[in-house]
Amino acid sequence: MYHYKDCGLDNIWLVNGYSSIDDEEFGECVSITDTRGLHKAIAHDLVFNKPTLTGKEFRFLRKELDLSQKALSDLLGNDEQAVARWEKSGKVPKWADRLLRVCVIEFYGEKTGVRELIARIRDIDERKQERQLFKDDAAGWKKAA
Repeated sequence: MYHYKDCGLDNIWLVNGYSSIDDEEFGECVSITDTRGLHKAIAHDLVFNKPTLTGKEFRFLRKELDLSQKALSDLLGNDEQAVARWEKSGKVPKWADRLLRVCVIEFYGEKTGVRELIARIRDIDERKQERQLFKDDAAGWKKAA
């Protein structure tokens, strides 16, 4: 398994979908198959399976939307420093957490309504997992069971 830290999250591990070589000059070099698909799978897991987003997860989703802190703050009707504080402190207000999830759903073209999303978030049990495992198969990246 490969501990995928480049996305900015500490708990993402890849079961497959990567290759690595040892380079004398640079050390271990890793190539990931379909990084965009992997990030979409991670985003989907965060949006639909996390009861609350951490600051790092909020930042990951913001970056997936290709938004600066300023652009997201304008979208949320808040100031840029608030977004920076949430990402750094890890304390994201529920309204901002949920609105960002809705933006991610829209960005990826998911066919889930806002009411369904909010109901799913409410029903999620607080699940603590040290590792979030992802695998790549013929259908693309998805969370490993």
